[in-house]
Amino acid sequence: MMKAITSLALFAAASTALVGSAFASAPEGWTTNLEKAFEQAKAEDKAVLVEFTGSDWCPPCITMRKNVFSKETFVEKASENFVLVELDFPRGDKEVAEKNRPYAEKYEIDAFPTVILFDSEGEEFTRFPASAHPTPEAFLDHLDKALEYKELD
Repeated sequence: MMKAITSLALFAAASTALVGSAFASAPEGWTTNLEKAFEQAKAEDKAVLVEFTGSDWCPPCITMRKNVFSKETFVEKASENFVLVELDFPRGDKEVAEKNRPYAEKYEIDAFPTVILFDSEGEEFTRFPASAHPTPEAFLDHLDKALEYKELD
């Protein structure tokens, strides 16, 4: 009986570890706390880039994380002008999805992956589908143009 309980405990622990790693946290250099990101942006005079993603079910979201958002070159360059925020809506982690639901409702997100750019005061100045810019270079170029247009306002 003890052997069965030990085996079951080991199986449960291993399963939890596998499930936990399947739904990774935000990529290196990203935060998941929008309020703190706005505070940081104000303090550092930066804009805020928020990506709304479905990290475990949305193919374009998964591709963007793999090919753009997790790339060190992208994070370094984008972080010069932006505080990076990932708001995830994973199907495998209902708690995270529920925590982020008010943001999806507030900003009327109806497609994933969506990116919204905010100024340091928290005012939205543009939004676009992230997958429209599928390489780090294309995405960074688009961010530069968005900042230029914002400056013209």
